Amino acid sequence: MEELPVFTNDAIVFGLLMIALGFVFYTSSQKEGFWKKFYSVVPALLMCYLIPAIFNSLGLIDDSTSNLYFVSSRFLLPAALVLMTLSIDLKAVFNLGPKALIMFFAGTLGIILGGPLAILLFSVISPESIGGAGPDAIWRGLSTIAGSWIGGGANQAAMLEIYEYNPDLYGGMVLVDIVVANLWMAIVLMGIGKNEKIDNWLKADNSAIEELKNKVSTYAASVTRNPSLADLMIMLSLAFGAVGIAHWGADGISGFLSANFEVFTDSKSALSSFSSTFFWMITIATAIGIILSFTKFKSYEGAGASKLGSVFIYILVATIGMKMDLGSVFDNPALIGIGLVWITIHVIILVVTAKLIKAPYFFLAVGSQANVGGAASAPVVAAAFHPSLATVGVLLAVFGYVVGTYGAILCTILMQMASTG
Repeated sequence: MEELPVFTNDAIVFGLLMIALGFVFYTSSQKEGFWKKFYSVVPALLMCYLIPAIFNSLGLIDDSTSNLYFVSSRFLLPAALVLMTLSIDLKAVFNLGPKALIMFFAGTLGIILGGPLAILLFSVISPESIGGAGPDAIWRGLSTIAGSWIGGGANQAAMLEIYEYNPDLYGGMVLVDIVVANLWMAIVLMGIGKNEKIDNWLKADNSAIEELKNKVSTYAASVTRNPSLADLMIMLSLAFGAVGIAHWGADGISGFLSANFEVFTDSKSALSSFSSTFFWMITIATAIGIILSFTKFKSYEGAGASKLGSVFIYILVATIGMKMDLGSVFDNPALIGIGLVWITIHVIILVVTAKLIKAPYFFLAVGSQANVGGAASAPVVAAAFHPSLATVGVLLAVFGYVVGTYGAILCTILMQMASTG
């Protein structure tokens, strides 16, 4: 029987997370001394992620006994996307050019090739770790990771159904998915603090990104005001009203597709991921934010709309950190090793592509997270560069849903070939 964490009451857990966030923001705001030096090396956003992970690793809290991630991802994330897209300049987003898409598909290619190459490597150094027959075959289990890392949870579930991996062994694959994906996210967040140096090394042209950030910042400065109580209430009503509409629309669309088209209810179908309510919820919330950006509500950026959205994003980051148990890295070293080799190949292909097309680190980071992290992580990473860029993360994550199952099937075919020689 699994041991319960010290705190299982979500009110207490949420309090701990907020104390951790407050500690990070207080210390990172210090202008001199130890903390100034510390945060010049370790980004504050990474600490917002790591401290909850440490709490989890020490047994104080546990994502499995908490609903906080669910609440954050279903309520706060769509609300943040609405608030962060209020001031978006859609034309400037499209002016970012094709590099964002190229980096996204480079990331997808890295996942598709990384799986079979990792299996080939381990067939030499640890052949027993890639064995198994029938439903226990390792390649079947790894197919679920491919689905998760290209599309998301819905694609992962589809791969479990398609390749019929032994459900009793599935937990080990989930562990690899969480540990490796979260380790990589931590590295991505650390890189954000060094993005200028990385861009210089890549010889990247980030003028389009800077232009978008400057446009939004200039507009925000032109309408800046001290928010009144009415401003705050209106912004919250816009955000959570949109969340309600997004959930209503997502339930309706998902229900309609499932009830009328068998291809969407067949868990083995490549289109089954489009019955995901999470996918439609994120899509609708972003669309509402974009629509509002063409109205007078855009001026609420001056009252701090994106700052309020950032508060929600940081709470989401803390709840994502809760999923990471640093000690679990050593539970199944061979499987974790396969996952680490796999993600390393993904990174190598991303870096080579970025170097060739001179893409900024922003496109590398968000292109990767749109694959590996999906719609829950890509906007977080994008917004860490600037709140106005959150929409780019969402748009790329949508591509992940579209190609997720197809890419994962191709990856699995290659992994099966690699496993059977």
